[in-house]
Amino acid sequence: MGLKSGDDRRKGRPSGRPSGKAGAPRGNRQGQGQGRQGGGAVMGPGMAARRAAVIVLRAVLEQPDEAPQVDALLADATADLDDRDRGLARAIVTATLRRLGSIQHLLAQLMERGYPRKCGPLEAILVTASAQILFMDTPDHAAVDTAINLARADRNAAPFTGLANAVLRNVVARKDEVAGYDPLDIDAPRWLAARWRAAWGESQARAIAAALRHEPGVDVSVRGPAGAWTERLDGVALPLAPDSAATQTVRLRTTRGIEELPGYAEGAWWVQDAAAALPARLLHVQPGERVADLCAAPGGKTAQLLAAGGQVAAFDRSPARMDRLAANMRRLGFSPERHVVNLATVAPEKIRGGPYDAVLLDAPCSATGTIRRHPDVAWTKRPGDIASLADLQARLLDCAAALLKPGGRLVYSTCSLEPDEGELQIARFLERNPQMQRVPVAAAELPGLPEAINAAGEVRTFPSMLPDAEPRMSGLDGFFAARLQRKS
Repeated sequence: MGLKSGDDRRKGRPSGRPSGKAGAPRGNRQGQGQGRQGGGAVMGPGMAARRAAVIVLRAVLEQPDEAPQVDALLADATADLDDRDRGLARAIVTATLRRLGSIQHLLAQLMERGYPRKCGPLEAILVTASAQILFMDTPDHAAVDTAINLARADRNAAPFTGLANAVLRNVVARKDEVAGYDPLDIDAPRWLAARWRAAWGESQARAIAAALRHEPGVDVSVRGPAGAWTERLDGVALPLAPDSAATQTVRLRTTRGIEELPGYAEGAWWVQDAAAALPARLLHVQPGERVADLCAAPGGKTAQLLAAGGQVAAFDRSPARMDRLAANMRRLGFSPERHVVNLATVAPEKIRGGPYDAVLLDAPCSATGTIRRHPDVAWTKRPGDIASLADLQARLLDCAAALLKPGGRLVYSTCSLEPDEGELQIARFLERNPQMQRVPVAAAELPGLPEAINAAGEVRTFPSMLPDAEPRMSGLDGFFAARLQRKS
């Protein structure tokens, strides 16, 4: 039975959609000093972490089109917290976004007339508390009590603490029913569910949505054979590359901090999803070849190309991202050329260093293939983003092709599940660039994943691939990659 109160209500949210209301606070400091009753700070174990999570979720819920990336929001909101509270805030935010559809679906049933008007952060408080009750190990009473304290501390939410208490106690009572919610129809935004059904069919769309419910483990690329690194890093080697490949992938069982693991300080490996490691391998770079890595930051693929012996020039349009790449290269002991340039607006003949033997273009995209790792993507992207990104990708592809020597190789990739950014993008590229041809990928190049090669010889991975009894050890990012060549 839904809870009701007076007429001062905002319209209820559609199931599985963020609210889209303007006015969310940005960052930790802006939201902390406002709306306190009695002028006191919110106290108690874990309260600062929960307050930070509410600040981040409020921005995503109320300004999905304008909010910065969740990582940036979290960094700001947790800047003054210790490592433990910072980790708790991140865990709450991630769990909430991963199952936001389920949470909003249940809350919509419990609040039939929606949220009260001018209720401040009440919605963010309720969704983060529900995530702790439904999907985390937080004791029910702790999740409810801290949520009520957070509401009391805000002058707009404080009048509705009774409502919040009643709603959350009903969430506790009905937690078993959430297990039966449909992953595709409840936890995926409607527009994405429709796109996946149209592109991949009902069965694959459901497999994608089911895989996205699970938090993934961590993959690392190690130099050379995985061998002893599987034991040193407490992981398993993934059979996705020939033994001759310059880098191999190890999937970690451990949940220890990355910087604490053996080999990190020495630069023996770097974090990189197994699917993200495939495009660089498909170039088959030979020692001494000149290679351009376009949109290169943060540098995982750059490191692969350098490990294979390539003379690599890394390009990125963002000075800040290039600084991050440079820092990663220093840890790994690599020194690629670095060029800060917007390749979408600069004529190829003005780009220094070409023509190249090989070019890797891991293009900016909607990132829908990374929702397992970045669940905010599902709620901050819109259908129009795909069209604008596809236009950018087309311009970058034409630039990449112009940088090649005759006979030179190009691998194009995106971490997207959308054909507009993958299969259809390449089909259109080949139509307007008759001097380019597709070079199909052979099954021997993906020894553990031949099903990822489509009929055209392109690579298409799904989050549901590489199943394992332990969800954390299964799955891949959704990726597309195609290999092309300039005709001699």
